[in-house]
Amino acid sequence: MEYLITYDVDTTTKQGERRLRRVAKVCEGYGIRVQKSVFEVTCTAAQLPSLRQQLIDIIDAQADSIRLYRLTAGSLRAVECLGAARLAPHHGDHIL
Repeated sequence: MEYLITYDVDTTTKQGERRLRRVAKVCEGYGIRVQKSVFEVTCTAAQLPSLRQQLIDIIDAQADSIRLYRLTAGSLRAVECLGAARLAPHHGDHIL
């Protein structure tokens, strides 16, 4: 399964800054950062509920926003990059 995850976390407080770091850390565990608050994610159907729940447990639902866009299979291979952007290596070997 391929997803594009975007988020906007209110960082006007120290708690918000901490939430921002935690959201990014969770997303890094599942995908590749392609912009400051945008991740391209490949995961299995079994991993998706855990990813969602981890994000729900971190955010302040009144102040923060996360969007998960489910993409058609193969969409991440068809990304067109302009400017300094580079394609993320989703289907190669990953070293963590």
